[in-house]
Amino acid sequence: MKTILRAAIAVILFSGALAQAAQVTGTVTNKTTGKPSTGDSVVLVEPMAGMAEVAHAKTDGNGRYSLARTNNAPALVKVTHQGADYFADVPQDGAVREISVYDVAAKVEGVSIEADVLEIESDNGQLRVIERFFVHNTSMPPQTQWSQKSFEIVLPAEAEVASAQGQRPTASSLPTSLKLQPNGPKGHYAFNFPIQPDEGEKDTLFVVSYSLPYGGKFTFRPQVSLPAQSVGVLLPKSMTFAAGSGSTFQTLQQDPNVQTFVAKNAVPGKALEFTVSGEGAMPREEQGAAGGQGQAGAAVGQPGGGIGAPINTPDPLSKYKWWILGGLGLLLVAGAAFLLRKPAGVPVAGAAYAGSPTGAVVSSQPSAAYGVTSSAPGSKNSALLNALKEELFALESEKLTGTLSSEEYAETKAALETVLKRALKRGA
Repeated sequence: MKTILRAAIAVILFSGALAQAAQVTGTVTNKTTGKPSTGDSVVLVEPMAGMAEVAHAKTDGNGRYSLARTNNAPALVKVTHQGADYFADVPQDGAVREISVYDVAAKVEGVSIEADVLEIESDNGQLRVIERFFVHNTSMPPQTQWSQKSFEIVLPAEAEVASAQGQRPTASSLPTSLKLQPNGPKGHYAFNFPIQPDEGEKDTLFVVSYSLPYGGKFTFRPQVSLPAQSVGVLLPKSMTFAAGSGSTFQTLQQDPNVQTFVAKNAVPGKALEFTVSGEGAMPREEQGAAGGQGQAGAAVGQPGGGIGAPINTPDPLSKYKWWILGGLGLLLVAGAAFLLRKPAGVPVAGAAYAGSPTGAVVSSQPSAAYGVTSSAPGSKNSALLNALKEELFALESEKLTGTLSSEEYAETKAALETVLKRALKRGA
């Protein structure tokens, strides 16, 4: 009887082990050649285990791969092609959809700046600036531009950089925390981040947050490293804008709470000039409400979403203006609590993952994504788990790039893991 019982227990334990084990499978396609990508390194990584690499494989002659997954912990598949890394989220069933890669070149024809947008406000003797660069890659055949200096920028020499991020144009991609590389004279920097080919109207996004000493007046002289369709400036209503000599900015009256100025067709080697003065902060609460209306039905965080321009009023910033105003700084834990208690039928966020060729971990600044509706508790919980995984990836990224102290890392991770365990328990 004891022998039978032991055998039964062994079978149960063995069955449980088999239930936990699964194969993560998928294919990798080289979009430059239009053929399966063969011989690429494929790695299964677990962000909650410090981005531990738990399984390795290579793509076969058909671009296929298979990785052994021993548990249901949040995981990513990382594919390395010509030195550049591409990431994809692993769903619970282990079936990863096609991962696209591109051949790499240091310089690619067809790369340009769609818009360089500066959002400026004053704060206790400083200017706070968030500058966003929307970068096109229309190369044919499609190639990824990537090197130690994939994208070069010029900030004011007095700028103190607080953070930098890059975001790929892939559907529902997330920002990756980066460290700007000094690139010559003071204020000159470079991003070591891939500029992938556009996907529809979505292009690569670079974001830099910095501060400047401010005595009530400051002159900016923006310089672009590539031809730029537009340079935009967003200011609170209480501040004053004055274009410098030889610089032509047009005023756009689209948002009653924010001033918008745009200069067209900026070129490398020719600096624009404008001066801001006065005090003021961006109206965050009002812009959040407006942004929610403007983004309905669109994916937040990518060009191509947001409200359109008024009739007969062309606005080069309209297709991503509300995303800019909405910001990306929602707190993950608060968002998680909101998702846990929200009623059925309310839109929830769902996203895939993007990565960087430097091996940086995918990072997210949680934001409200519209157009994904869930009426089932399981679907809502899945969205919450996705959001939590995104923030865990962001946390590991900030730790690896040195933008987060060990104390902040430990405290934040403990809080996130508590919420994640609760969500997993609810979904069981």
